Amino acid sequence: MAVEKSMASSSLVEVVDRILDKGIVVDAWVRVSLVGIELLAIEARVVVASVETYLKYAEAIGLTASAASA
Repeated sequence: MAVEKSMASSSLVEVVDRILDKGIVVDAWVRVSLVGIELLAIEARVVVASVETYLKYAEAIGLTASAASA
């Protein structure tokens, strides 16, 4: 029985390359409270992208101008 590789499957390298090329943002906010008293609050923003992709989009939304003037 011959084993054939499907064209639809992606290797890990292809997936990582696409994530670095396009970028991915995970924005999470968690609040734990008991009887109306906030016990724990966690905010996280995770950005995974290549430096080139990050700078391109940061410039488009105006993040690099404030960093360059500081």
